[in-house]
Amino acid sequence: MKPVLASEWLKLRSTYYALGTAALMVVLGIGWTLYVRDLADVRGTLSAAAPEQGILPLLQISLAVLGVLAIASEYATGLIRTSLVTVPKRGALLLAKAAVVGLATLVTANAVLLVTFVMSRLIANGRHLGFNEVSFAESWTTVLASGLSVTALALVGLGLGAAIRSTAGAIASLVALLFVVPGVVTYLPPPWNARMASILLPNLAPQIGGQRVSSQLGDGFLPPWAALALLVAYPTIALAVGYSALKWRDA
Repeated sequence: MKPVLASEWLKLRSTYYALGTAALMVVLGIGWTLYVRDLADVRGTLSAAAPEQGILPLLQISLAVLGVLAIASEYATGLIRTSLVTVPKRGALLLAKAAVVGLATLVTANAVLLVTFVMSRLIANGRHLGFNEVSFAESWTTVLASGLSVTALALVGLGLGAAIRSTAGAIASLVALLFVVPGVVTYLPPPWNARMASILLPNLAPQIGGQRVSSQLGDGFLPPWAALALLVAYPTIALAVGYSALKWRDA
C-alpha cells in the first residue's frame, strides 16, 4: 500500500496550483480585515463577518477541485489505464487517492483557516470589529469543523470525478452543491426551507460548532453530533458511488 500512496502523492503534486489557490485565501482574509479595520477607524465600531468564515466557500471549492483532478485528470489523459494496470484492485486505488487527497486538504485547509484567524485578530489590534470579540476557545470548534468541511467536499469531488469521469462535469456538480442548491432551498415553504438548509454540506460546519446557520433556521437546526454524522456521510456516499463506477465500468 505504501508504494501506491507514494505514487498518488507524486500525482497530486502536479496539481500544486489548486493548493496555491487555497493558500491565497489567507491574502483575501487579511485584505478583508484591513478593510474593516480602516472602516472601523472611521465609524468607531462595526460588526463584520469573521474573515476565516468569509473565505470558507472559496477555500472549499478550490480544494474540492483538487479532489476532482486527482482522478478525472487521469481519465482525460488516459493515465487511468496505467494506474489500473499498476494497481489492479480498484478499491485500493481509490482508497489511496482518498487518503492522499484527505490528508492534503485537511492540513492545507486548517493551516489556511488558523493563519487567517490569527492574522486577522492581530491586525484588528483591539478594535471592535465584531468577529474579534469571540475568543479562540469559543471559536475553535467551528474553525476545526470548517477545515473538516473542506476535506469532506474534496472527497466528494473525488467520488464525483470517479463517477462522472469528467473534470468539467464534476466541478459543475460541486458548484451546484455548494452554491446553487442552498440558494434554491431558501425558496421552499417553511419549515421545509430551514430543515433542508440544515442538512446541506455547506451549512454543517457552523452547526457542529453549536451555531445556527441563520436566525430563521428554527426547526431545521441540527445538534452537533448529527451535523458531524452528515458531514461524514456526504463523502462516504460519494466515494461509494465513485467506487461502484470505477469497479463496474471499463477505463
